[in-house]
Amino acid sequence: MQIDSQVFARRRQVFMDKMDGGVAIFPAGRVSSRNSDVDYEFRQESDFFYLTGFEEADAVLMMEPNSENPVTFFVQPRDPVKESWEGPICGAEGAVRDFGADLAFGVEEAPQRVLDALKNQTSLYYGIGTDSSWDQRVISALSFYRSRSRLGEFGPATIIDPRNMVHDQRLRKDGAEVELMARAGAISSEAHCEAMRACRPGLTEAHLQAILEIVFRTNGSKRDAYPSIVATGNNATVLHYRANCDPIKDGDLILIDAGCEYGYLASDITRCFPANGRFSNAQKNVYQLVLNAQLAAIEKCRPGNKFQDVHDTALNVLTQGLIDLNLIAGPFEDAIKEERYKTFFWHRTSHWLGMDVHDVGVYQNNGDWQIFEPGMVLTVEPGLYFSKDNENAPDEYKGIGVRIEDDILITSEGYRVLSADVPKTITEIESLMMEEASVNWPSLG
Repeated sequence: MQIDSQVFARRRQVFMDKMDGGVAIFPAGRVSSRNSDVDYEFRQESDFFYLTGFEEADAVLMMEPNSENPVTFFVQPRDPVKESWEGPICGAEGAVRDFGADLAFGVEEAPQRVLDALKNQTSLYYGIGTDSSWDQRVISALSFYRSRSRLGEFGPATIIDPRNMVHDQRLRKDGAEVELMARAGAISSEAHCEAMRACRPGLTEAHLQAILEIVFRTNGSKRDAYPSIVATGNNATVLHYRANCDPIKDGDLILIDAGCEYGYLASDITRCFPANGRFSNAQKNVYQLVLNAQLAAIEKCRPGNKFQDVHDTALNVLTQGLIDLNLIAGPFEDAIKEERYKTFFWHRTSHWLGMDVHDVGVYQNNGDWQIFEPGMVLTVEPGLYFSKDNENAPDEYKGIGVRIEDDILITSEGYRVLSADVPKTITEIESLMMEEASVNWPSLG
């Protein structure tokens, strides 16, 4: 499932229509060294990919809306020796043929051609701090034209950060993005279900992580959207737990926060389930309260409502529920005012989701919370955490951490849950865990 090159062309045109002439420069991502002669896996910089669909490193996009050839790519040149080691390189001809560039050149020509393009331009659209090498080239170009003023030449007097413009586009997903996000959600949903089916005391967190990521890869996902969190027992009370190596014990509640990336679009799903297939009474109390808060918050994900409405709704349900369970003192108004809920709930309920798992896009405009519009995608993920070290947690609740997270697309009619294929009621989860796993997963030694 790929996005047609015309979709990227339309995105570039939307961006150029917002420009007031001038020149825009977007560097691609660079390969980074991990250790010795081993590099980190390369993943294209999100804004660059959004505008180009081009996956090779060390490229540059230049856009000049008032030029006869407004879109120029600078790319790695073809190199038979390098390609025999690392695979095909698109080259300049391929950038024009396959990616819709009006002109394309080797990346080694970029500094001089960008310098030439900036001559007598009033504005440059470039994000300072995105690429240190290009930061220096931009500074050098501006200094060059300042020294040429007596010759009647000048360079841009205004530098505009283009990221806010692109991020405003990215906040509202187009049809191609929605399709990819739905697929990412479906793959991730199946991975969560398979982890629930396979789970049993005696396995480890690493075992479940392996199952998740096998399902991701075998269904066409090239990479995880973020490092998977597989936390059993008290580990689930650590928001961004990463070790994923502890044994799973009978009676533990397991929290999995994991999602794949598909076509550069992320999913982000969290589910909690009992290691032995049956919730204890204390686990049920916490789980049902978090689920009630999430369901109420999701109902606020409709056009015209505000981003903050989601958090406020979840917070109100959690706070009243904690009072009802005698876990914090009431009355409700005082508990909210004094933030008594923060003993067990201290994070926000939502974030934008898209090419980045914590995606771009403003949350407030001039102090007012963002109003939902069709095409926006956010997570809804309330939680409650009762660490064994929390002196305010009753003994029967200690070691329980619950977070429930779904991916929500705002539609013209209301909302669509992109992760709806993962069960989340207590009855549904216990029923799923009675099913046989699709594969006889080996135990880890």
